[in-house]
Amino acid sequence: KVDTIVNAGGDNDTGIDLATNDQILLKVANATRLTMNSTGQTTIVGEGGTTTTSLQNGLAKNWCHSVLGSGTPANTDSFNTSSITDVQPGNYKPQFTSNMANATFVVGYSVQYSSTSGTGCFFHQSPPANFSTSEYNVQHFQNGTNEDAVAFMSSILGDLA
Repeated sequence: KVDTIVNAGGDNDTGIDLATNDQILLKVANATRLTMNSTGQTTIVGEGGTTTTSLQNGLAKNWCHSVLGSGTPANTDSFNTSSITDVQPGNYKPQFTSNMANATFVVGYSVQYSSTSGTGCFFHQSPPANFSTSEYNVQHFQNGTNEDAVAFMSSILGDLA
């Protein structure tokens, strides 16, 4: 039983150092709340205290918030987004800083409309058979025509490469 674990030199720049194939368990009130194995896979007790969530699988791997004041996307804030290509009005391709492991990731997407008449938005890969691990394509349209939105927001769930 200890209050602090330090390296042999006595400074605090190293915490727990275990041999391979060991795992770290964090227990509170004698119940395991967090587990990390030798590969870095980490699970933590989720809401309600009865299920666990994998931190690697349960976190967004990309998100961006972009405004389109002049029609050209400009990120106001983002994570794992290197740039956004303005393909044409209402058609944008965010690129990842770190690629996804495969092209079967999930996209959540929303836009701020300039009008509510006949509007819609969708995600697609173009052409559909050529899914990409480095970018995705989102489109906004009004009355059947691609048109710039005021802003768009997106997030990605999946596995990083």
